[in-house]
Amino acid sequence: MTGSIEQGTSQTHGNTHILHFLVRLPRPMEKVWPALATEVGLAAWYTPADVLEPRLGGAVALRGVGAGRITAWDVDRVAEYTVEGGGRVRFHLERDGEDGAALRFTHEFEDERESEQRWRARFERLIELLEPGP
Repeated sequence: MTGSIEQGTSQTHGNTHILHFLVRLPRPMEKVWPALATEVGLAAWYTPADVLEPRLGGAVALRGVGAGRITAWDVDRVAEYTVEGGGRVRFHLERDGEDGAALRFTHEFEDERESEQRWRARFERLIELLEPGP
């Protein structure tokens, strides 16, 4: 299985922008989870996490994004970070066949710093990171 960015949508409601993506990843959920829910994993494809307390209500500080709290946490399935100035970033993993995972991603934010293109580039890095080696 190879990874792919299946779908990306962008909506605006008042001042709030909402991006949604469906990303198919070439690894099982258990192998993808560390890339979404650990400091080392996030730094490899998204941004360094200066603080990440892996639990509901734990503190999180994403470099260049903001600091806040973990507002949803279901190990191996859901990680949601709500940060001041950076909005809400939600990673929701589901099984996708025998050896893959589907990532349902949502980012709600109010500024113009983010874009669908920037997230596509990040997800391309994530897919490359997770591609099985030779």
